[in-house]
Amino acid sequence: MAISFTKTKEMVMGPVALSSNLPVIQWTEGQIERVSSFKLLGLHLDADFSWHSHVLAVTSNATKRLYFLKQLKRAGVPHAQLLHFYLAVIRPPCARIRSSCVASLA
Repeated sequence: MAISFTKTKEMVMGPVALSSNLPVIQWTEGQIERVSSFKLLGLHLDADFSWHSHVLAVTSNATKRLYFLKQLKRAGVPHAQLLHFYLAVIRPPCARIRSSCVASLA
């Protein structure tokens, strides 16, 4: 099986002191890049187990969608359709963050 070194990433999860002592994985064809965060199945994971990058990504996405909602309102779209757009497009990603944070606190 061939490994694509441009697509393959390595992330060491845990204390920073642990990851700084580990050697980088190398082959004759190249080495695997070490990253501190990456996206897997729509979830942004951090090496320090924080939600910061995931919350930042979802917030950024929601902000873009809210701007589009504002543009729809300026264009004169009826209130019922604006509410439908909000419930269908903007609210679901934000609700996933809220439910994830509540589940992690329980």
